Amino acid sequence: MKSAYELAMERLAQSQPAAKLTDAQKQELANISARYEAKIAERTTFLTGKIREAEAKGDAAEADQFRAQLRRDLATLREEMETKKNAVRN
Repeated sequence: MKSAYELAMERLAQSQPAAKLTDAQKQELANISARYEAKIAERTTFLTGKIREAEAKGDAAEADQFRAQLRRDLATLREEMETKKNAVRN
């Protein structure tokens, strides 16, 4: 007997079959991921350093501003990455 999850997944596969990606598309998706992961790592490293500097100075408000900037920047980069990946998929 199949679980409800298995039945739901079968119905989903019937109504929305998984798209087959070409090797070129897979390579492009990997390139996009690598490029954006590098950007994310670079931004994280830079702003983490700024946060530590602000904390060392005892400036909690400035550290909080850098933390907020880091959250915004990471969200923006991840959104851009997903947008570019979706363009390749479609």
